[in-house]
Amino acid sequence: MTRLWSAGRLTYLALAVTALMSIFPIYWMFVVASRTSDAMGQVPPPVTPGGNLGANIARLFANTDAYFLTGLINSAIVAGTVTVSVVFFSTLAGFAFAKLRFRGRNALLLVIVATMMVPTQLGVIPLYLLMTKLNWNDRLPAVIVPALVTGFGVFMMRQYAGQAVSTELIEAARMDGCNTARIYWNVVLPALRPAAAVLGLLTFMTTWNDFLWPYAVLNDPENPTVQLSLRALSDGYYQDMSQVFTGTAIATLPLLLVFVAFGRQIIGGIMEGAVKA
Repeated sequence: MTRLWSAGRLTYLALAVTALMSIFPIYWMFVVASRTSDAMGQVPPPVTPGGNLGANIARLFANTDAYFLTGLINSAIVAGTVTVSVVFFSTLAGFAFAKLRFRGRNALLLVIVATMMVPTQLGVIPLYLLMTKLNWNDRLPAVIVPALVTGFGVFMMRQYAGQAVSTELIEAARMDGCNTARIYWNVVLPALRPAAAVLGLLTFMTTWNDFLWPYAVLNDPENPTVQLSLRALSDGYYQDMSQVFTGTAIATLPLLLVFVAFGRQIIGGIMEGAVKA
């Protein structure tokens, strides 16, 4: 039996310092968001929240240069749609590559893996030209459609499905009269739930924080994503840092909420993988 060593005081001290260094920038962001802009220049800097959060939020949503509320709504639509699509198609394709037998399976999987080796920046120009041909520029489909499925998601689900889904269970379901679609929905998808939660969290965070591609195709300042709204807040000779930090804090809240919502699934998936190993 493997012997487990108890953590010493230095271990707890190192963990505490690491946690403090990770949490403090987020905490200080909310501190500045609740104060006026001159808090940035105070020495020593303030470490307690102020009383201007409500006024800063009101000024932020009233700012006609940022269209922050529109940016939040657009980002929620884009990130939510992309996350659901990536999880669905990735689990479906991962199940097919791991458990179904069809001609050209390995070659097609190799092509999908090869797409992960192409830098995103190389595809911006041809993808932009395609969006222009489709007349999708300045519209949300130009941001949503290219991200509906990812090679990383398919490969991740294929690897997980190969271990988490029992071939004998699939064969038993077929003997009971289940077709492939029902096997996927009732047998495979519940088994892939922990990995799907991790993939969903990563996809939501990546899409919500994406700046390059929305910046390329959404040129209408009245139809931004939240990252473009934050850019508009930081543009110009004079920057109202209280608004910038308030917008950043509000834009961070959905990520924290999603992490809290999926945290139990993620931990459950890690523990399940550890037990299997």
